[in-house]
Amino acid sequence: MSKRHYCDNTHLTLSERLSIQMGIENRATKVAIARTIGKDPTTVAKEIRKHGFHKPRNTFNYPTVCVHRFDCKGCKSTELKCSNYEEQLCKERDKSPGACNGCLKLRSCRLDKYYYDAQKADKAYRRELVGARSGINTDEEELKRIGEILSPLVNKGQSVYQALQGHPEIGFCEKTIYNYIGKGVFKPYGLDLFSLKEQVNRKLSKSKKVVYKKREDRSYLEGRKYSDYLKFKEDNPDIPTVEMDTVYNSPSGPYIQTLMFENAKFMIGFIHQEKTAASMAATFDYLESILSIEVLKNLIPLCLTDRGPEFQKPELFEYSSITGEFRLRIFYCDPQQSIQKAHVENNHNYVRDVIKNGTSLKGITNEDLALMFSHINSTPRKSLNGKTPYELFVFIYKDEITGKLQIKKLQPDEVILHPDLLKRDKK
Repeated sequence: MSKRHYCDNTHLTLSERLSIQMGIENRATKVAIARTIGKDPTTVAKEIRKHGFHKPRNTFNYPTVCVHRFDCKGCKSTELKCSNYEEQLCKERDKSPGACNGCLKLRSCRLDKYYYDAQKADKAYRRELVGARSGINTDEEELKRIGEILSPLVNKGQSVYQALQGHPEIGFCEKTIYNYIGKGVFKPYGLDLFSLKEQVNRKLSKSKKVVYKKREDRSYLEGRKYSDYLKFKEDNPDIPTVEMDTVYNSPSGPYIQTLMFENAKFMIGFIHQEKTAASMAATFDYLESILSIEVLKNLIPLCLTDRGPEFQKPELFEYSSITGEFRLRIFYCDPQQSIQKAHVENNHNYVRDVIKNGTSLKGITNEDLALMFSHINSTPRKSLNGKTPYELFVFIYKDEITGKLQIKKLQPDEVILHPDLLKRDKK
């Protein structure tokens, strides 16, 4: 019979639990019991396993129930004393129906017993139901332990997800921690809603109509438009993309050129005093000089960027100024379509955690940026199943490349995503 026809997906009632107990006493299988009460067999199995209670055997007359007791003459060892100890199993107790109620061999059985009582099971279920809806599912000592772990990490600029990746012993999911923070549970330990950067930085959007002037295509875009990029990726799906963008807080500079390796979520950056194509292209000449052109071709074979004036001379990026050799292909997004290079745009949120809007970039060096991106690339990501961009980048490429880029691996508790990161470095 199809599950859809007889499963009602509701909680078990007392009468259904009584039917389960009666089925066990009649030595019916879990499947037969489930069809009787209109539930899935796994529901019956979980109910018996969760609410069954244990009655130990008489260890005075029968000190051991090891299956090897007849081979080991005179042995009365327990599992704590014998490495070969293997307890005798019972098919009806351990599999189906899963309890000892109504067993014909009950009086002569030497094994531990497991019983199911419908009344006790229903009372336990009611207590659990009330407890699950009463709010905080832990004690004060446990809350203090969690708060003392999370508070310094979140106040460093780390997200709750990142802190949980570094401390799996906390034992709560991300959503539960956010709920507890919202209820003020961790406030005595210095952690509240204002500690969360997303809560503090989020602003209400203003309903303001913006009119964009359509830009005319230029000659440098021929064969390098976003539609050309999509066709190139369709023909060459194995070639990885590196997204390029610029971050700045003042139109007069300085400017941070960012490169995002899409396949690893790994980002690096370089400071520039001028917002020109020659200055931005010089970054690739620098990478070529420290890595070699062959490594650079493998590392950045394909680049996607916007139509900003600092990227409008593609030949400076595509061809080496050292050897004149072709080194990469560059494509440009459509006008006002930053979503087409969403990886680099989203990763700028981490940059803004350290370098806030309005902060002067004067005095920031490439060493400072290497430090900042070491912390950013050591941050675990959900999209990477809890791994860090650094770990994935080293797995795909080589750790000697990160060394030449001055990017280092940091332990989870060492990561700081806060303006204090660069201030501390200056001290």
